[in-house]
Formats: sequence, structure tokens, C-alpha cells
Amino acid sequence: MSRVTLAQWQMLAAVVDHGGFARAAEAIHKSPSTLNHAVHKLEEQLGVRVLAPVGRQVRLTEAGEMLLRRARQLIESAEALEDVAGRLAEGLEAEVVLSIDQIFPTDALAVALSRFSAAYPYVRVQLHETVLNGGIEMLYDGRADLAISGLAAQGFLGEPLVTIRFIAVAHRDHELHALERELDLRDLQRHRQMVVRDSALRQSMDAGWLKAEQRWTVSHLETSIDMVRRCLGFAWLPETRIHADLESGVLRPLPLAAGGIREVPMQLIFRDRDRAGPATHAMARALKEAVASECPSEA
Repeated sequence: MSRVTLAQWQMLAAVVDHGGFARAAEAIHKSPSTLNHAVHKLEEQLGVRVLAPVGRQVRLTEAGEMLLRRARQLIESAEALEDVAGRLAEGLEAEVVLSIDQIFPTDALAVALSRFSAAYPYVRVQLHETVLNGGIEMLYDGRADLAISGLAAQGFLGEPLVTIRFIAVAHRDHELHALERELDLRDLQRHRQMVVRDSALRQSMDAGWLKAEQRWTVSHLETSIDMVRRCLGFAWLPETRIHADLESGVLRPLPLAAGGIREVPMQLIFRDRDRAGPATHAMARALKEAVASECPSEA
């Protein structure tokens, strides 16, 4: 049985965070003497000095810094546990927020949302169609319950969902096809490339840009596809979005010596699997089942 209580660690953290006993007492509505007693009792129980006086203030000792760093993990875990219990007591969540990269197959998304709606008709859905780091940023900010992204999210564990195949294409009448030979990077750099803008607000990136002399950057994947269909440039596009164009011959793969095909493995990521409510878990199941039924060749 632990000799030191969670409340003692919380009071020590308050004293450190607020720069002293008096300010901490005001912040957490305890008397300074209560905080002083709790910290001294903690030191006595552990046999370690955690605070040292500096003028009228106090600071952590080296041992105190190490102990409090670990104690904060306990405090955070306890708060998370209470939050999970609260969500369970409340029952079903009112809303599920999804952050899904625009390259995710639209057929699978539509099927997943349809199945989810049939099972949970009164749960609101917020769908954010993101690009590159946009979805990861929403996870970091706590603004999404679930994310589907082709990028890794540091500090989160995702599960493989689907692999998206990209093909370098241009309109059949594009000048690159008129060369009628194998193409290399120098050929591409002389022509306009269509690039979709990263939707992240802070850490955006230019994935796939080849430093072409001309670049058009758009905000949505569908705009990029439309521009390529109009013979206004070339791009790497998801095969699932341009299947009909490839079948009809309107768009043709570029005959690149290397790199004409790219594969992006996408992951399904919970913001917090343990805290997620039943509707969020149901949405995750619907997305996985839709991928299995609608795009088995990409899964």
C-alpha cells in the first residue's frame, strides 16, 4: 500500500506550478498550512527532501524534480481514469469528430457513414477532410476523436487500414505524352505540377513536389484531379479516384523510368481508445468493415 497519497502529490505539484504555498492555496482553495503539512508529511514518508527555500519562494530539489516528473504521470492517469468513468456514466456521446485524409476512398467513407447512421441516428458526425499533417494536427490539438492518415502521429498508436496507390498521370494530350519516350525527373521539372496544400496550420509540408518550374497548389484533391483532366498539369493521383479516367483513356500514366507509382499505407488512429465512447468505437468498426467490403484490393 502506498504511503503517499495522490492528494499529496497534487498539492506538491500545485505549490511548484504556482510558485509557492500562498498562491497555490488560493488556486486550489486550500489553506497554506494544509499544503505545508502535506508536503512536509510527504518528505517525511519518503525520507527525501523535495523542496528547498529560495528567499520567500521554494524550488524543487534535484530529487524533487525527478519524483514530481513521475508523480505528474500518476496525476494525469488518475484524471484520465475519472474522465473515462464520467463518460461511461453519461453513456453515448452526442458527437463523433472524424479527421480523414482526402485520399481515403470516398466509396468506403460513404458506406461507413451510412452504416453508422443506421445504427446511431441521433449521434452527430463532424467530418474534417484533411491533407497530410492536417489530420495529425487535429489529433495533437484534441480536436478529433478518430483520424485516418498516411502519416505517423507521434505519441499515438494506429492500426493499418488501407494502402492507397498513387499513379503519376497527365491528360492524354499533354506534352509529356507527346514525347513518346521514357521520362525522367528533368522532363517533369519542365512542366506544371498540381500539388494539394497541406491543411495543417502549423507544420505543413510539400509532400511529392518535384521542384517543378511551375506549380499550382490547390486546397482539395478533387480540384487537382479536375485540373489534370483539363490538361493543365500532371500529378500523382489516387488510383481509386481516377479509375474511370484511366479506363476511358482520358488520363494516361506517365511512362516514368522510376517512381511512377507510389503507395501510401493509411492508419486508423484513436485520440484516446480508452476514453472513446461507444459511438466512436462503432465508427471505427464501420470504417474498417467498409474498407474490407469496398476496396479489398487496396486493403
